[in-house]
Amino acid sequence: MSARLFVDTPLQAGLDLSLPAGAARHVQVLRMQPGEELIVFNGQGGEWRVRIARMGRSEVQVLVEQFVDVDRELALHVTLVAGMPANERFDWLIEKATELGAAEIVPTMCERSVLRLSGERAQKKREHWQGIAISAAQQCGRTRVPHIAAVRSLSEERAGESADTPVTQLLLSLADAQPLGRRLAARADTGAPLRIYSGPEGGFTEAEERLLRQGGAQPTSLGPRVLRSETAPLAVLSHLALDTTKR
Repeated sequence: MSARLFVDTPLQAGLDLSLPAGAARHVQVLRMQPGEELIVFNGQGGEWRVRIARMGRSEVQVLVEQFVDVDRELALHVTLVAGMPANERFDWLIEKATELGAAEIVPTMCERSVLRLSGERAQKKREHWQGIAISAAQQCGRTRVPHIAAVRSLSEERAGESADTPVTQLLLSLADAQPLGRRLAARADTGAPLRIYSGPEGGFTEAEERLLRQGGAQPTSLGPRVLRSETAPLAVLSHLALDTTKR
């Protein structure tokens, strides 16, 4: 299997491209040689076959040869609004949510959140998480990279919501909630974007659940067991990946 790399630049057949430093380093670590083929993608859909033309000590020049019109994305746009778990578990959540097809991930601070971020620290974390999403997209074969939104509070997230675009909102909850399968089957527009609200350790507070319900989020159950904050959203994404992946 050819190596697969993300490049954040427009691509076209015949382009002589100098790979970004990170991608060039990856090619060198793999001990690839001029004349060998690899795959690159820029997150705009599809991917490109390229051939290594020249290699220097820290530079790799490739020739873009052919566009491959392949689509490995979910059939609907899924945004995950996730209460940030502590430690490194959010890194793991972003990696797996990328593999399972999330289009956007919104790191959210809730009343029970242990992890609190602001200013430069929040921006550095966001850049770190975007890098994890890029690496996961490279590995799993996705043709688009999830957008990692700026860290925000739940109230800021709700205030920024647009009422212009129809969207199905699911609130993962243990309180008076309908099963996930029933919620998804009842959607009037199965192609409408989906927004999943998943709480931090300890879940959303009653006030937060009330805020989300008032905004149209539908309480949704994943069964009688209490799942970890990084497990619950992945259960939903796994269901969607099996049920709605483009064929």
